[in-house]
Amino acid sequence: MRRLFFLLALGAFGAAVFRVFLFENVVIASASMEPTLPVGRTYWVNKAIYRWGAPQRGELIVFRGADGQKGMVKRVVAVAGDTVRFKDKELYLNGVRQLESYVRYTRAGEILVGDNLDLGVVPPGHVVVLGDNRDESGDSRDWKDADGDRTPFLPLDRVNGRLVR
Repeated sequence: MRRLFFLLALGAFGAAVFRVFLFENVVIASASMEPTLPVGRTYWVNKAIYRWGAPQRGELIVFRGADGQKGMVKRVVAVAGDTVRFKDKELYLNGVRQLESYVRYTRAGEILVGDNLDLGVVPPGHVVVLGDNRDESGDSRDWKDADGDRTPFLPLDRVNGRLVR
């Protein structure tokens, strides 16, 4: 009986360590990442990967929003030192137009508020993130602080991990 209790306790401890430090799951709650990530689908999040490095361009990350919302999923499009600009919906990094085959525009004929912006240089310890469904995504192009000032850069300390597909 003691052995069974010990094995159950060890299993529970291992599961807790796995969940707290290594992996968790996230359910896609909005259409902001479609068609890449369908609404309602569940994915694993590697929580340990950024202990030894920072997110890279193209990676899908999970993070906490400025309002504390957990489980937000977006694509990293720029890292520290990159100059970011949007012109007529197109992303330019360091002056070069980016070819993004994964991007979807649901309102292609319209120019929306975030479609022409100059975000400037990404500061150290930050990234710029965008949804793949650009016209339906609340992301770096839209974020503002309480005073209404644009805050497009996601601090790395709010990143929970990388999405595993």
